[in-house]
Amino acid sequence: MLHPSYSDLMKVVNSEVEPGEAPVVNSRYSIVMATSKRARQIIGGDEPLVNAKDSKPLSIAVEELNQGKIKILADED
Repeated sequence: MLHPSYSDLMKVVNSEVEPGEAPVVNSRYSIVMATSKRARQIIGGDEPLVNAKDSKPLSIAVEELNQGKIKILADED
């Protein structure tokens, strides 16, 4: 089980969105894509931005997102 949950991660990502604006993340798919991209960067040699108990790259990426160390950028039209 993913902990924190997808809904918790979506709240973290969308926390800086002003009322009335469209949220940055609308689905779990966006969370999965962002964390998998970051996990591949960690596998490729990037340093983790958090001290994670677990050494698995995906777990580190999820924790980085949860702590706000990485951001998901909204698509610009």
